Amino acid sequence: MKGRCFCGRIRLTTSAAPVAVRTCWCRDCQYLGAGSGTVNAVFATESVAIDGDISEYVSTADSGATMTRGFCAHCGTPVSSRSDTKPKLVVLRVGLFDDPSALVPALTIWTESAPDWACLDEKIPGTPRQPPPLG
Repeated sequence: MKGRCFCGRIRLTTSAAPVAVRTCWCRDCQYLGAGSGTVNAVFATESVAIDGDISEYVSTADSGATMTRGFCAHCGTPVSSRSDTKPKLVVLRVGLFDDPSALVPALTIWTESAPDWACLDEKIPGTPRQPPPLG
């Protein structure tokens, strides 16, 4: 799969299917999504190539993990998230992909943090907080 940021200066390709696709309503994602949740595809790090000038922001998640989030240095598009506790996985924002409809969320996480007005798809299973870790 291929994708890009809003201005096109960041390009990405993946060589494998995602490990998981999720919608997230944690407060961090609400900031990244300008008030909405985010839709994220989790990939094996080795299957992702990102080209372009990425700026990074490092923060501590509720879990205590150190999160490194990547953004386009030019247009500000959120691109990636990585956790120091899961170095073999990288999270990419689904909106980056040329065909985002190919990446269908299978789980909604952090539903307890969603605002009352949030539109949660009842057909997609949800969990109030973080699910068990992936690989």
